Amino acid sequence: MSVEDWRRKIDEIDKRLVELLNERSSCVVEIGRIKQTTGDALYQPDREKQVLDGVVNANPGPLPDAAIRRLFERILDEARSVERVVMHGSDGKKEN
Repeated sequence: MSVEDWRRKIDEIDKRLVELLNERSSCVVEIGRIKQTTGDALYQPDREKQVLDGVVNANPGPLPDAAIRRLFERILDEARSVERVVMHGSDGKKEN
């Protein structure tokens, strides 16, 4: 395959990643609604540790475990932002 072929493949993967991240965020929205009803805390460090340990354990490489952990720390941070909006309200505008 040429460089352009590989880049097209990467572009396709990126689109799938966006779809999966948004699907994950939809789950987070539902969790936020449940937490709002039950009064559960937004931040749950034990669950965050469980998620991070799980993705690191699932990592076959070539990305190092530390890179997977950093990526998912960012994903979890953004998930908390989405959950915060659901639990505490916002104007709901899409940020660029």
